[in-house]
Amino acid sequence: MKTTITILCCVLVTGGVLVAKEAARTYRDESFLQDYSERVPLASELHGAQLRKVRADRNGRVLVLSDKGLLQVHEGRLKPDRLHRPLADMQIRDMEVHEGQFVFLTDKHVLSNAWAGRFLASHKMRDAERFAMGTAFDFLVAGSERVACFRGPDAVRELSTEGGVRQAVFDPVRKQFLVLTETALWRVTSAGEQAAVFRHGQMNCLAPTDEDWWMGTSNGYLRLDRRSFEQRSDIETKVPCTEILCIRPIGDKTWFGTPRGAFAMNRDGTIDYYASNRWLVDDAVIDIAPGPDGSVLILSKTGLSIIHFEPMTLAGKAEHFDKLTRRRHIRYGFNSAFAMSEPGDLSTGTLIDEDNDGLWTSMYLAGELFRYAVTRSDEALRNCYESFEAMERLTEITPMEGFPARSFDRAGYQVADKPRWQPAADAHWVWKATTSSDEIVGHFFVYAIFAEIVPDQSWRDRAVALIDAIMDHIVRNDWYLVDYDGKPTQWGRWHPEYVNRFPRQVGDRRLNSVEIIAFLQTAWHFTGKDIYRQKAFELFEKHGYLDNIMIPIWEIGRVPGIDLTTEWNHSDDELAFLSYWNLYRYAFNEDLREQYRRTIKEHWQIERPEKNPLWNFIYADTGAEQFDLAESIWSLQQFPLDTIGWDIRNSDRRDLTFLEPNFREQSTPEVLPPDERPMSKYNGNAFRLDGGEGGRREFSGDIYLLPYWMGRYLGVIH
Repeated sequence: MKTTITILCCVLVTGGVLVAKEAARTYRDESFLQDYSERVPLASELHGAQLRKVRADRNGRVLVLSDKGLLQVHEGRLKPDRLHRPLADMQIRDMEVHEGQFVFLTDKHVLSNAWAGRFLASHKMRDAERFAMGTAFDFLVAGSERVACFRGPDAVRELSTEGGVRQAVFDPVRKQFLVLTETALWRVTSAGEQAAVFRHGQMNCLAPTDEDWWMGTSNGYLRLDRRSFEQRSDIETKVPCTEILCIRPIGDKTWFGTPRGAFAMNRDGTIDYYASNRWLVDDAVIDIAPGPDGSVLILSKTGLSIIHFEPMTLAGKAEHFDKLTRRRHIRYGFNSAFAMSEPGDLSTGTLIDEDNDGLWTSMYLAGELFRYAVTRSDEALRNCYESFEAMERLTEITPMEGFPARSFDRAGYQVADKPRWQPAADAHWVWKATTSSDEIVGHFFVYAIFAEIVPDQSWRDRAVALIDAIMDHIVRNDWYLVDYDGKPTQWGRWHPEYVNRFPRQVGDRRLNSVEIIAFLQTAWHFTGKDIYRQKAFELFEKHGYLDNIMIPIWEIGRVPGIDLTTEWNHSDDELAFLSYWNLYRYAFNEDLREQYRRTIKEHWQIERPEKNPLWNFIYADTGAEQFDLAESIWSLQQFPLDTIGWDIRNSDRRDLTFLEPNFREQSTPEVLPPDERPMSKYNGNAFRLDGGEGGRREFSGDIYLLPYWMGRYLGVIH
C-alpha cells in the first residue's frame, strides 16, 4: 500500500522559523486508506473446480463463475449459489455486469434477472464462450473462432477471427466492440463491420483507461492510443511479473493479474504488490474486478481474495494490534509467540516460550507504559502491571540472586532434549537458563521506563529493586552473568578481557560497552549507589569503554577468522538502540550526553535506509531536529494488519533493482513496504526479500505498538 503522508509544515508569519522546526518534528494523525485482505477459499466439496471470472453488482452481491456453476461467498468459503433457482439449471459460460446488474451468457441465451427479466436473447452459437455488452442492450458473443453482433434479439452479422478469442470488450468512446485474439486486436461495430487494428504476439488481455488501451502480453504490457490504436509505448517489463493475464482499471489505480500475484499501478508509476497468503488465497490470478464498498476482487486458482481499503488512523491501527496481542499473545503476562499446527488456521494456535520472552515482553510492556503515560488508560496500566509481574518473576524464579531466566513454564511441558530448562524451588515450575545480553538489555530498558511512569510508588520501587539486583549480580560476578552451573552464559559477558579482545571492526566491542555503561548509568540514576558510577568510570578510564562506545559505526566490518563478523548483525542494532534510550537519558554528565548523542547519530545515519520508526524515535529522543519522521509514518501506515509469518518471495520480481552482495545485506536501493516483505521483529533485516514461517506463526502487535506509543509519548505523533 502506498499512501500520501501529511506532515505538518505550515509556517506562521510570526515566529515562522520556530514553528517550522516544530512542524518538522510533528505528525498530526489523520486517516489514510488501510488495505487488508479477506481470503475466501473454495469449499471442500468444490475442490478442483475451475474458477473463471468474478463480478459484483450494484447491490454488493459477489458471484464467481466456475465450471461447477455460479458460486457465492458464504461463511468465509466459496459455495454454490442457489439464489435464483432457474440459473442453477443453465449452462452459464460467461457473466458481466451491465448498468450495475448481472447479465449471463448461457449455451443458448444472453439474459438477466434484472429489468423484470425482459432481457432475454437467443444467440444460436454452439461454442459460445465470451460476450460483451454494448449500449441499448447491444451485445457481442464470441465463440472459439467467430463472433456475432446482436442488436436486441437479432444477430446483425457473424464474423470469423484468426485464432481463439481471448477477450471481448465494448469501447464506449467509439461505440464499438473489440475482440482480442492471441495475435490480433479486432474492431467490430454493431453494424457488423470488422477490421484488425493492432497485431502483436502473445497478447493476453486488454483494458481501457481514460487515455489509452492497456494491452497485457506474456512479456509485459504496452499502451495503445484510445482512438487510433497506435502503440504509445514500448513494452514495459519492469513489473513484478511480466506475464500479464488480466488488467482492470479500478479507481485511481490500474490492477494487473499474473501467475505470481497481483499488482496495482498508481498514477505516479509506483507499484503496490499483492502476493503470498498475506494477500491472496493463491498467487495464480485469473480475474480482477471492482468489489463492494471500494474493495477489489482478485480471483485466483483456488479461491477469491477481497482487498479492502478502509479509512484508518494510526491510533485506530494501534487498537487493532492491542486486541490482537491481548487475545492471542499473553502467556503468564509474557508477550509470547503464537504457533499454529496448520498454516494460517488460528484455531490450531498455541502459546509457546521463546529464548527471548523477556526481551519481547519488555518491548510490549514499554509500549503499554508509553500508552498509559499519554492516555492514562486504566486498561493500559493493568496490562503494565500484569507484564511487569511476569518479568519480575523471571528474576525471582532462579536460585541465583539478580539472575533473570529467559522464560518459565509449568513443569512437564518442555521438550526433553532442552537441558536449559531447570527445576524451580516450586516443583510445579521450571525456568530456562543461559540468559543472554538480549534479555538484560530488555530488563534495563523497560524497568527504567516503568520506574518513571507508573503512578504507584510501591510498584516503582519494585522496578528499581530489580535494576539494582541485576546490576549487583553483574558487578559482583566481575562483569558476567553467572548461570546455575557457576559459569558465565555465552552472551552475558561485559568483562574487559572479553570486550577488548575484539578488534575495533567487531561490533561486540562497541555494543557490549554501550550496554554495560547504559546499565550502570541507569542503576546509579535510580538507586543513587556510588559504586555503579565508580565502576562505570573505572571502565572508562582503565579499559577504554568510552572510546569503544565512540567507535564509528561504519568501521564495523568483516574480520578474517572471527565468526561474529560474517555479516551485519541486525539483532545488535536492536540491542544498541534499546540501550541508547538509557545511555542518553541517564548520562552521568552533559559532556558524556553530547558524546553519546554523536555516536547515536552516526548509528542512526547508517540505519536510515531501513525507515525503522523505532530507531528513528529513539534517535529523536536525543533532541534531533531531523529524524526521518515522514519515513517513520510511512512504515507505520504500511505495516500489515495481518501479522502471520506467511512465506514471501520478492527476489524474482522484475520491477526491483538489486544491489551487489554486501556486508550489510542491503538487497535493494529502497526498502520494500513492510506489507510486501517477510514479517519479522526488529532484530531482522528489513531488506530481506524472501522468507517466512510457513504461515505457522503469528507475530505479536508490539512491533507496531512500541514505536507508535513511543512517538505519542515523545510528542512527535499527535
